[in-house]
Amino acid sequence: MPRVAYSEEERAQIREKLIMEGLALMAKQGIQHTTVEQIYRQVGISRTFFYSFFPTKEDFVLETLYYQQPKIIAYAKSLMADPALSWRQAVEQFFLTCCYGEKNGIAVLSIEEQTLLFRRLSKESEQLFRKKQTDLFCQILESFDIPVDLRKVGVVVNLCLTVLIIRRAIPDTLPFFVLAAADETVQVQVRSLVDYLEQQKRADR
Repeated sequence: MPRVAYSEEERAQIREKLIMEGLALMAKQGIQHTTVEQIYRQVGISRTFFYSFFPTKEDFVLETLYYQQPKIIAYAKSLMADPALSWRQAVEQFFLTCCYGEKNGIAVLSIEEQTLLFRRLSKESEQLFRKKQTDLFCQILESFDIPVDLRKVGVVVNLCLTVLIIRRAIPDTLPFFVLAAADETVQVQVRSLVDYLEQQKRADR
């Protein structure tokens, strides 16, 4: 006989498990290739029950992105606290880890995934996403001991996402890019990004 009722605590546990399993799948195989069915089957619930937690797949995707933000901040702080790493080494390692998110349990959206997601978001969901995105990057900058200037946070967001997106886009979305040089290209971009952040760090002192 099917279960007809769950306590609030049980629902909270199931919701978190859905997010954790979904994040693991999306980090490994991408958001486009991760289906709702894969997620709810992994947790052992029905499709109908899944949608009692998340009205749409897009809502679920956003929740997984929000869920991983504390993990990303904690990782940045752990690198900065590592005595074996210089400031620059720690920051470079952080961005390289994010670039290769599928190897490190971090979900990163491709160009196509971003386009599909934002086409289906409500205005309220988009506004919330923008706020959480800004908060995330402010905390990243604070972790790197860079005073937060909201006028420059947008630049940092765009620079970071450019590196992440280009790495994900070669060769499928950007077929004219040279695949054999993709990893070295990412390394050059990351070094340039860290150069910019180091300049901001020094300028604000």
